Amino acid sequence: MIGLFGGTFDPVHFGHLRVALDVVQHLRLEQLRLLPLAAAVHRRQPIAAPEQRMAMLRVAIHDEPVLVADDRELTRGGPSYTVDTLRSFREELGAEAPLCLLVGADAFEGLRDWHRPLDIMEMVHLIVMQRPGAPTARDPWLRDQVEQRRIQDPASLRDQAAGLIYFQTVTQLDISATRIRRLLAQGKSPRYLLPDAVLAMAHASRCYAS
Repeated sequence: MIGLFGGTFDPVHFGHLRVALDVVQHLRLEQLRLLPLAAAVHRRQPIAAPEQRMAMLRVAIHDEPVLVADDRELTRGGPSYTVDTLRSFREELGAEAPLCLLVGADAFEGLRDWHRPLDIMEMVHLIVMQRPGAPTARDPWLRDQVEQRRIQDPASLRDQAAGLIYFQTVTQLDISATRIRRLLAQGKSPRYLLPDAVLAMAHASRCYAS
């Protein structure tokens, strides 16, 4: 079973990497594809150039073979609509392969506003990464989807290709890419918030310098 994890990764940091590994180990994924987006739809645009973010991501995961950097959204260009990316994976993997999309709890709360959310749920299982004790859904539409699709046993994800929702408790590290960029712009060190190799690349490229 393959997982997908998208984001700006601007830059990638230990908060991204730890939750990715949590899900890989809990769900026993054969592979997790990390997908830097090209142009954000619901958030501010990335600061670093696409090739810089991709290079930092590759160096961050080079020694963890189950994590794979995937550049299809960057090479496609334009707004990074999840539904388009999922169609690409379905063309590659076929309609029957179980496929999981990792989403944070905050992003999941806004799922109704995504482009074609029902189509998304018909193409993948949703793995909602949350902190212990977090509420499952506040929006009535989303709560209805959770009631219809939620499973408790992750083994059920392998029984069908898509359409289920599973809530996964993950390690919550209080790290943000915004804070890392701010520290770099101020000439301060964000060491121990992200891999040393990523920090070295950010320093060398000065992509976050003020």
